Order: sequence, then structure tokens, then C-alpha cells
Amino acid sequence: MTQTPVPVRRALISVSDKTGLLDLARALAAHGAEILSTGGSARTLREAGIAVTEVSDHTGFPEILDGRVKTLVPQIHGGILGRRDLPAHVAQMEQHGIAPIDLVAVNLYPFEATVASGAGAEDCIENIDIGGPALIRAASKNHDHVVVLTDPAQYGAIIAALAEGGTTLEARRALAGAAYARTAAYDAAIAAWFAGQRGDVLPERLTVAGQRRESLRYGENPHQQAAFYADGSQRPGVATARQIQGKSLSYNNLNDTDAAFEAVAEFDAPAVVIVKHANPCGIATADSLSAAWDLALRCDPVSAFGGIVALNRTLDAEAAARIAAIFTEVIVAPDATEEAREILARKKNLRLLLTGALPDPAQGGVVIRSVAGGFLAQTRDNGRIVPADLKVVTQRKPTEAEMADLIFAFRVCKHVKSNAIIYAKGQATVGIGAGQMSRVDSARIAAIKGAEASHAAGLDKPLTAGSVVASDAFFPFADGLEAAIAAGATAVIQPGGSIRDDEVIAAADRAGIAMVFTGMRHFRH
Repeated sequence: MTQTPVPVRRALISVSDKTGLLDLARALAAHGAEILSTGGSARTLREAGIAVTEVSDHTGFPEILDGRVKTLVPQIHGGILGRRDLPAHVAQMEQHGIAPIDLVAVNLYPFEATVASGAGAEDCIENIDIGGPALIRAASKNHDHVVVLTDPAQYGAIIAALAEGGTTLEARRALAGAAYARTAAYDAAIAAWFAGQRGDVLPERLTVAGQRRESLRYGENPHQQAAFYADGSQRPGVATARQIQGKSLSYNNLNDTDAAFEAVAEFDAPAVVIVKHANPCGIATADSLSAAWDLALRCDPVSAFGGIVALNRTLDAEAAARIAAIFTEVIVAPDATEEAREILARKKNLRLLLTGALPDPAQGGVVIRSVAGGFLAQTRDNGRIVPADLKVVTQRKPTEAEMADLIFAFRVCKHVKSNAIIYAKGQATVGIGAGQMSRVDSARIAAIKGAEASHAAGLDKPLTAGSVVASDAFFPFADGLEAAIAAGATAVIQPGGSIRDDEVIAAADRAGIAMVFTGMRHFRH
């Protein structure tokens, strides 16, 4: 095992992504390396006037089976795997006419991109690379002697190293680790596709892979390391967004922005969601984004300071001006008009993210959370109730306006940490209680928030007066409901299913309010 730079005398290049190919090949040729190649890579090199030897000429064995077999031969793998420091290996290579290969540059058939394009099963299978991963793994294993390149972004450092006489062990080891990560991610994508083909959402062996998009300054706290990874699923959101302006996003910014954008996608009318510490502090829909902003902000103007704002329409100038009037960390929307961008450009630190589309709340997928010794996986909460799903359980039925607000409030519940209590009126939240150990405490906190917002708005009575209330899970006792009634709620929506449902329903009837059961809960921990 040598620490001195190792020169490259022979290189094998077989790449589907031709980015940087000619620069790498010219550098190799300039330093006397023989270049072996196949198919399109060889053709590209020849057309550029770079000397290249076809793999089939090097091995004496033609490509067969429509190109499925071209490098899976001893002359190639022996040349990669043979240890130069073992006399027995050297002797066997000489005996069988196997020439050493010192550099392997391979990037794989575009399987992930083929799947993302919606291609059929046959095309997807044809884009499963076999020879490429074998070459990469062989070169990575023998990194004491062989350089492995799997990404055009790696070429520059190797070109520089060639000028210095060759590559170091440290560099080759780092490239080998990156190569194994690439083949692992590639195999994970293939395994996930096969699981999807058979409808197995949570297979016996779940493989997860991500591409690091950005190293973050720190995690939730400054003493924690963090990075942002994309999983390639292309769900519209923080991983697909273009950042138009502002400083880099933090770990907490990314987490909160994801929560806000997923929530705002729930609504069909123009909607605004304001999130602080992963919980909405105001959500509203209206005829315009500016009107929705005013209603969302009214719910909790104190918490909205320094928050994350998500919109489900193209951000216009009027809404941009209103949002920019207070300190806001991030704005995320499908798009923004030029006038809106100009207004926000005056706020240099405000981050503006444009996603191009909204996530589909009904779309499935898997959500993963780590625990000690493993991780939990579940399907995304894509449940959505409609009037036909609801069961009125009280003597009084909700009015049409109350029913619309009940459905709105229950959709909000889905995005608020449990225990969640939501007061809503006129398609806007007027009080949010989140993350409490007691449901009755959530009901009281939400009412307090509503009262504070009323005072800030100069209103004579609490915003929660005449509102509806939603609970993400059933009321285990009547006390939580009674707290909501005391706050002025006239109708309630909850999953039902408690052994004390009769007691809770009786409390609603005594107060003359309407109650509907959904049969669906929205815990969010």
C-alpha cells in the first residue's frame, strides 16, 4: 500500500453522462494513458480526435446480447481487481494476458430519470445497469491501486492530480466511498421501483437513499451537524424549489417551510399558511391572497413575527407588500410575479422559494422518522374528509356555513402537532392550540390565543365567539368540549370513538351546539 502518487497508465471510460468527458480524456491522453471505451463514449472520443481502444478489441471478445455483455469479462475485471503488490496476482495477470487498468470512469444508465419520466416497465428494466455497478464495485474494492470516478464533478480534482504525477491513496479511498454510496443509492432506487410495481409500500427490506443537496451550518441547535438531502421523488416542495433571493436556509427553516407548504396545498381557494416552529399559527382562505394573508395574520400576529409563509397561488404584488410589512424568514409559493419579486428584493435576508407546483395532498408515499436502533416508516397522512363522510351525532345539525368551516378546520388539524384544537370562522383560523399533553389544555390555549388576537385587532368580543372547533382526535372527556363551548364555539368536528362519546354528545346537546364525527383522526407527533 503506497502513499506516493500512483500514475494512470490505462483507463476505462464508459459513461452515459458525457459532461466533462473530453476534458478528462484529453488529460489522460496528455499523460500517456491508454483509453479503453465502449459504445457512445468511444464514439464521442474518436469524433474529438482522441485515441481510444474499443473494449471488444482489447478483450478479443465482442459485445453480445444487444450490449448487455461487453465489460463482464476477465480481461476487464482482472485488470481492475488484480493487486499490483502481490506477485501471485501479477504472475496470473501476465499468464492470461491481462493488462492492469488504473482508472475506471463510469456513470450508470439513467434508471432514476427513466422512472421519473413515467416510462413503462420494459424501458425501466432496460435502464438497469449491470456492467456499470460491477465495474464501480471492482474498482472501489481495489482502490489501493485503482481510481474510480462516478460523477463528472470529480473529474477536475483527478485532472489536477494527473499533473502532479498521479493520485494518492487518500483521494482514491474517498472516491471509493463515494462510489459505493452511488451504487447503494442506485440499487435502492431499483428495489423501490420493484416494490412499487407489486404494490408493496412497506417492503420487508426498506432501502432509503438521498443525494446531499447542501451542508447546513448546523441542525436544530448550533452544536448539531446537519445536511439537506433530496430523495429524488420530485414531490413539489423544498427539495424542488428554486431559491430566488435571501441567505441560505437553515435546518429549522427547511423543516418549517416543508410543513407550511404541505399545509397550504390542502386548500382549493387562495390560501395562506403561517408557520412557526413547525406549527401553523394562522391559516386562511379567501378570494385573494392578500385577504387570506390578513385573516391568517389576525389569528396570531405575535407568533407570525419571524415565521414561514406559504401560499398556494402565484404571489402577487399586493400580497407581497403586505407580507413584507412584517419580519418574515421565508416565503414559499408556486410562483411570483415580477412586481412581487421586486417588492421582496428590498428585504435582502428574506428567502423566496418558488416550487413551480403544489404537492398533491392525496398522493401517497412513505414518511420516515429515526428512533434508537432503527426507524419508523408509515404512509403519508393523505386522508381528506368531505361532507358525505360526516355523521351528525347531535340534535342540532350544523348550518351550511358551519359545515364549510368544520371541514376547513379539520384539514388544518392534520398539520398541527397533537393534541390539536382548532377554532375557525369564515374559512380562517381564529385560535390554534398545539402540542399539549392534555386536549383540554389545547382547547384553553387556543381560546387564549383567540382572545389575544381579538384584543390586538381592537374587537369587542373574542374571535372564537361563533366559531367552530376541530379536534384531531376524539374528546376522551367532556371537559375539552366544554372549554371550547366556553370560548364561544357553536359546532364541533372530531373523529369520535371514545368510550365516553355519549357523555360528550350529551354535553354538546345541553349547550345546543352541533357535532359531527369524521371516523378519521389526524395525530401528528
